[in-house]
Amino acid sequence: MRCLALSYVLKQQGAEIRFISRHIPVHLRDKLASKGYEFAHINCPSDGTTGKLAHSLWLGTSQVKDAAETTRILCPQSWDWLIVDHYALDAEWESTMRSDVGRIMVIDDLADRFHDCDLLLDQNLCEGFECRYDGLVPDDCVRLLGPRYALLRPEFDEKRKTIRHRDGRVRRILVFFGGSDLTNETAKALEAIRLLKRFDITVDVVVGASNLREDLIRKICHGMPNINFHLQVENMAELMSVADLFIGASGATTWERCILGLPSLVLVVADNQREVAEAMGASGSLLNLGWHANVTSGDILEALRMILAYPNCLVYMSERSLAIMGGPDAALGAPCVTSMMASLYAGS
Repeated sequence: MRCLALSYVLKQQGAEIRFISRHIPVHLRDKLASKGYEFAHINCPSDGTTGKLAHSLWLGTSQVKDAAETTRILCPQSWDWLIVDHYALDAEWESTMRSDVGRIMVIDDLADRFHDCDLLLDQNLCEGFECRYDGLVPDDCVRLLGPRYALLRPEFDEKRKTIRHRDGRVRRILVFFGGSDLTNETAKALEAIRLLKRFDITVDVVVGASNLREDLIRKICHGMPNINFHLQVENMAELMSVADLFIGASGATTWERCILGLPSLVLVVADNQREVAEAMGASGSLLNLGWHANVTSGDILEALRMILAYPNCLVYMSERSLAIMGGPDAALGAPCVTSMMASLYAGS
């Protein structure tokens, strides 16, 4: 989704764009097609090759083989930028691609490997984020670090222009634990809401197309009052703008929530979410319940009761979230990134 957000602005500026991937769900491939983007599938199958990186298994093959196939797909056209967003690729792959493209941009949030790139984007907030790539990128690499550069879809920027003041009252709750929700945190949250017995609160539950428990979640929702079930929505910005509280994962939606000042109660469902959840919790912009396996429906229920009892806490969360993004009038996201890309390329 962050690559789609960036590609939208690039396309508006006249860029020709090609997405390349080996593993991509059909519904995401269909989304690319519906947006008018060219997609190229890496044909060489996964061969079980592992490398030295922590996420090497995610690639499915060696970086050498992957780079060779990517080069084949890029040729014979000339490309100004190659944008890399993959935890199993590092300087080994990027250096190989140098001769095929003008510039290389890396999107990362782990800071756990070396990169050979001209521009690096890490939109996350964590302790010491300003220097976490020291020694991991070339000295002349431009680093865009922090939430100001978060790659958000244009509808969120539009909603930001008409953002409403949140008074701390909870009339509507949004529940979303990502596209797949492998550990079924959605059902856990719904059980807490059922036990809360606040029938005056409307709840929107969003489930991704890759959620294997879609039918179960739908059934639970239909058995509870004031619950709206949504599958693979295109109007997340609208749902967030009308919500007074978010319950979900501390993942890709973090900056979407912040830009709209939406108070959040989050669980950490992946290792790469820990640092951001802890930093955001420390800032007062959300309530972090911690690692999902250690959180019960009862824990979520108690957190909900506390939040509902102290409206001023929700107002403070909303204000802190907006402040982290630089305030309602700050220049943000993809337009800032594409401007830097243009400047770097012009100077090449």
